[in-house]
Amino acid sequence: MSTQRWEIFCSVIDNFGDIGVCWRLARQLVHEHGLQVRLWVNDLASFRRMAPIDAAREMQWLDGVEVRHWGQPFPALTADEIGDVVIEAFGCPLPDSYEQAMAQRQPQPFWINLEHLSAEGWVEGCHTLTSPHPRLPLTKHFFFPGFTPATGGLLREQGLLDQVRAFQADAPSRAAFWRQLGATDGPPGELRVSLFAYGSRDLAGLLHTWRDGDFPVLCLVPEGQLARQAGALLGRPELKAGEVVAGNLRLQVFPFLDQAGYDRLLWSCDINFVRGEDSFVRAQWAMRPMVWQPYRQEEQHHDLKLGAFLDRYCSTLPSAAAHAVEQLWQAWNREEGVAEAWGPFLAQRQTLARHAMGWAKELASRPDLTTNLVHFAQKPL
Repeated sequence: MSTQRWEIFCSVIDNFGDIGVCWRLARQLVHEHGLQVRLWVNDLASFRRMAPIDAAREMQWLDGVEVRHWGQPFPALTADEIGDVVIEAFGCPLPDSYEQAMAQRQPQPFWINLEHLSAEGWVEGCHTLTSPHPRLPLTKHFFFPGFTPATGGLLREQGLLDQVRAFQADAPSRAAFWRQLGATDGPPGELRVSLFAYGSRDLAGLLHTWRDGDFPVLCLVPEGQLARQAGALLGRPELKAGEVVAGNLRLQVFPFLDQAGYDRLLWSCDINFVRGEDSFVRAQWAMRPMVWQPYRQEEQHHDLKLGAFLDRYCSTLPSAAAHAVEQLWQAWNREEGVAEAWGPFLAQRQTLARHAMGWAKELASRPDLTTNLVHFAQKPL
C-alpha cells in the first residue's frame, strides 16, 4: 500500500502564528505517521522567523516536509498531483485551479477545513460537519481542535510531557539554555517570566509593578515591537538585544527563537505570557502558570473565546485562585488594571503551578490532534 500524500495550505495575512501550527502539524504527520506532506505557505519570510527556510526558493525540503511557496499565479497542477488529503488551514480559500484539479482527481481527495482552536461550547456540535462545494462535486469536512473528547484535541508530539519533565529536572541543560539566551543569574528566588504578546496599552502598568515591587523579576521578551515598547518604557527606546535593569526588574531581550527554542523558554520560566494559538497550546504543555492574550477579532469575539476557556480552566481551581486568574487575564486583555491584578495572581503561584501540571496531564490523557486527524481522514478511504 502506497504512502498517503497530504497537502496543507496556510495563508498568512496578519497572524504569522498560523504557520507555527501548520509547521508542527506537517512534521508530526511525517515523523509519527509516516505520511508524505506538502506544505503550501504564502509568506515564506514570516515562516523564516521560526524555521531555516530560504524565502527566495519556490520549493524546498525541510525536516522531511516538502515546502512550497503559495505564490501568484498558483502553479498548474494536474489531478494526479493532488494529494489524498487536503487541509485548508483556518478557512483560507484554496486556489480555483487547485479546486478544479481536486474535482477531476479519482478518487477525490478528502478535504478538511482545520479550524482555529476554541473552548466555546458550540464547537462540539460543529466538529466534523460537512459542507458541499457550491459548484464542484466536492465536500469539505470541518475539523475543530478543542479541549474535550468531542473535539479534535490539541497538537502534542509523542512523549512531549516526559520531555518537558526531563528538561525541567535537568539543571545543567536549563543553565546552558539561559546562556544561549544571554541571560545571567539574578538574585536568589528571582521570578522568571516570558512575555509574548500583541502589545498592550497597560504594558507600563505591568513593567512598573515589577520594577517597583518587592519581588525580583526577570522578564524575557523576543526582539520586535513589544521589546521596543518595553525598552522605551524603561528608558531604552533603541533596545534590540541585551539586558535592562530597573529597580527589581531585569528585562532580557533576545533574538526570535525557533519552535524548539521557544518551547524550552516556556519550560524554563515560572510564568508565561502567551498570545494567539500556537504559544497558547505550548504554554499548557509547559505545565506552568500562564496568562493568555487571544488574537484580537472583530466584534470582540476574542472576549468570548477568552471567557469560554477561563470557564473550563478555572472550574477545578479554589475560588481565590480562580478569581486571581480571571482578574489578571481579563485585565491584560482589557489593557487596564494589570498592576492591581498582578499581586493576587502571584500570591496564588503555587496553587496555579499544581493546577497547570494537572491540567496538562488531563489533556494528555486524550488522543492528540494529529492522530485524530489521521483517523478521521482514513475512515472513508
